[in-house]
Amino acid sequence: MGPLPIVTGISPKEGPPGTRVIIRGEYLGKEPNDVTGLLICGCDCLLSAEWKSSNKIIARSGPGKGRGDIIISTKSGGKGSCTVQFRGYHETIGPLKESAVWVEEAPLPGLSWGSRSLSHSTYHLEDPLGLSVEENEKKFPEDDLHEMFPEGSGDLGSENFEPNWFLLEHHHATSFDDLKVGLSYLKRKVDGQKEGQLSFLKDNVSSVMEQMDTLFLLKDKFEEDMKKHNTDTTTKIEKAINGANKLFEDVLSRRETADATRHALAVMTRYKFLFFLPVNIEHNIKHGDFDLIMSDYARARNLFGKFETPIFKQILADVAATINNLKISLHSKLKDMPTTLDQQKKIIRNLIILGFEGDPGWDAINSTYKYIKDQLILNREDHIAAESIQLDAEAGNIHYLGKQKSENNIQYEKHKKISNSNILLDTQNNTPPRIAFLEDIIEFILETFPEFWKLGQAYFNGELQIKPDKMKQNEFKQYVVNAVKLCCTLIRSAILPQNSDTELQWPHYSSSKQSNIIEIILLWLPHCIRLVQSLHSSLTNLEIPNESVEITSKLLLDLRIHSMIIELKKTADQVKGLSNKENWQLDYDSEYGAITQLPSEFEKLVSQAIQKIKESILETKRKEIPVLTNPTAKQELTVLINKIFLNFVQTLEVLGMISEDHDHAIAVSQLIGSPTPYSENDSSELTWEQRLLAMLSNCRYTRIIIYPKLSVQFHHQGFPSIDEPIRQCSGALSILEKRMIETYVELKSDPLVGTIEPSMYLGHFEWDTCLKPIDLRPYAKEILTNITAVYADVHRLVPKLLYRIISEIVETVAEELSRLMSCVTKFNSYGKVQARIDVMGLQRVLHQFMNENASCFFNEALEAVLPIDEYESNIIEEILNNFLKKMSLQLSCFIAVCPTKE
Repeated sequence: MGPLPIVTGISPKEGPPGTRVIIRGEYLGKEPNDVTGLLICGCDCLLSAEWKSSNKIIARSGPGKGRGDIIISTKSGGKGSCTVQFRGYHETIGPLKESAVWVEEAPLPGLSWGSRSLSHSTYHLEDPLGLSVEENEKKFPEDDLHEMFPEGSGDLGSENFEPNWFLLEHHHATSFDDLKVGLSYLKRKVDGQKEGQLSFLKDNVSSVMEQMDTLFLLKDKFEEDMKKHNTDTTTKIEKAINGANKLFEDVLSRRETADATRHALAVMTRYKFLFFLPVNIEHNIKHGDFDLIMSDYARARNLFGKFETPIFKQILADVAATINNLKISLHSKLKDMPTTLDQQKKIIRNLIILGFEGDPGWDAINSTYKYIKDQLILNREDHIAAESIQLDAEAGNIHYLGKQKSENNIQYEKHKKISNSNILLDTQNNTPPRIAFLEDIIEFILETFPEFWKLGQAYFNGELQIKPDKMKQNEFKQYVVNAVKLCCTLIRSAILPQNSDTELQWPHYSSSKQSNIIEIILLWLPHCIRLVQSLHSSLTNLEIPNESVEITSKLLLDLRIHSMIIELKKTADQVKGLSNKENWQLDYDSEYGAITQLPSEFEKLVSQAIQKIKESILETKRKEIPVLTNPTAKQELTVLINKIFLNFVQTLEVLGMISEDHDHAIAVSQLIGSPTPYSENDSSELTWEQRLLAMLSNCRYTRIIIYPKLSVQFHHQGFPSIDEPIRQCSGALSILEKRMIETYVELKSDPLVGTIEPSMYLGHFEWDTCLKPIDLRPYAKEILTNITAVYADVHRLVPKLLYRIISEIVETVAEELSRLMSCVTKFNSYGKVQARIDVMGLQRVLHQFMNENASCFFNEALEAVLPIDEYESNIIEEILNNFLKKMSLQLSCFIAVCPTKE
């Protein structure tokens, strides 16, 4: 509420009814419509008020009598106060006195002496006491006179004449002796008027007697003529007089006509207000001066309502009919939409001024509510038509598009569309029809709904100058809820799938068209969320019923959940498609070996998704439901995060196991003429086994580095814990790593083991040979060479798994050697020494990569060979030392490097 209005000055301070009063003060209203009441001496003078500024108002006083306050009431401040008073009084009005009210004609009253009654007159009468008033020029305070004689008057012609008032007003400075002289003068004057009649007769007695004698003589002559002629002379006299009258008939008729004309003109002049009233009302109707209309009409009824004159009754009846038609016109205009709140208030105020019987405030609420509903439905139908036209146009039906476009525009003009009539029919406009529909109805609600709500509040708060029906508050509340609910339902039907209201569903097109529409909606979904958020914020600021706010809040929540699901699904698809973007460019890490860009791309996609969800979905404002407080949203988030992680596991599996079904068991022996393992590939490209190792490294890097980083990022962004999805996906990665290792070991071991036996017996070699042992046989060196090649790849690509992979390959080789040695039927002295040299050489070189099983297999192989003596043992040691010395460079990877056992 603003400050209370206060009146601090008036001009003039007194006057009869109709006095033009200039009122000055502070906070007298911000605008003309802000002033709701004006009381002068207890009389309502609002109709005559003319607002000039917040410090000045001009009005005419009412019929109030005596002293009283001037009270001004405003919408912004309420009922004010006054520091000055106005005094109203009633004057005795004569024919020469201007008056604000009509005065009936009466005989000219006797002129009385007095400064008030004759101050503006042309008559100047002497003092009734015959005294001079020069000493009384300084007037006695009139306010004091009114206080001493509340019902009296100093006017000599007034019925309430008070002598004391007269004396105080005109002779308050006259001495007592002078007043006694004045009284004697007044008595002499009265006595003189009584004696004047007798004196007149005494002075003119002779003339009076002559007149009497003439009358008597005339009587005698008349009686004599009657006896002499026996005729009544009066008849002749009458005829003579009548004959004489004929001479003046024309003159008299013209005089009568002139008198009638003058009388008619006098009546027209006297009652011109009434005769011109219909014309004035029509003029004021055109200019919207409804206050003046009702003021003139009320004045006419007060002045002429009691007259039985037919012409007066006819004029008043015509004016009443005009005002009734005006009421009907204004009431219909109240229902004409669209209109602004100020226009509605003005129409309601005018209807109340005109005395409309009914509840125009509630009628305005009903009309606005119906307009909002109809426009929302109409807008939906127009955009459905636009979408159908656009889909047909995209299908190539151009002629049909042009026809429908024309019909659609005509329909838009007919129904006064909210948005532009060319909704998405213009090829320059790229906004899809459903998104344009969403923009239009939200813009429409933001423009009309606040005024609808304020109209209802103004009605129930009594601001419309009518007594509100408090029983309709629940009905209005339901109007508000229904309007918001309809808007949100239409938004759901256009944007969200599986809307429950089948009547408001958008048409379902063919699968290809429907799929295209869904893709467009998904693309515009963040924009839709911002639009709905603006709607929710605007309705929240209006402080409408919580039920309506909850509807928009629920819609916003559903849109955000849907957007989050779509964003996460899109991320899951992008993660799944990373397999097509792998370029096999390796980055070497001292800790984790060779890593491709795949884990970083995976982390980037997930980070972008959660950042986007954080900014556009999770951030909420006042009275918005946080997404992550919803159990469904939390469950969907967990499921989709788990899916994203599992999709990356599948991507790693696809890239790492892509050649699992192909036959790569190619012999790697150069002794028997088989190609080298790298002969089929360019040196700049990775073999598929190396890719397998790279994916194995990616698995470990993702599990150890990427997952914890993402967990921390989720926590910092305010997401629920993803420990469970990480735990499940880490388990899946561990299983995949195990499969990859097994696959790699199998792919490397099988060809290697397959070449041992052919290479061992190359050249028809037998273990009962006569060749003296001098070194390890070629097949043993080839085993070491092949294992060295595997070692090189593993050490370069995934060093942390070096022991695990090489040890399993060594175990496979040891098992094969144990089998081959146990199958030898005959050893001679050279043969057993050679066998031990081969086995022990492999055992010494590979001892760091031997697990328990490999050690057992090597021991079994040695046990299968015949025992040796000390001499043979020395020979074996000497040969092995020479071998290790000569092959120290080649074998340094097995000797110098201490593998990590994981």
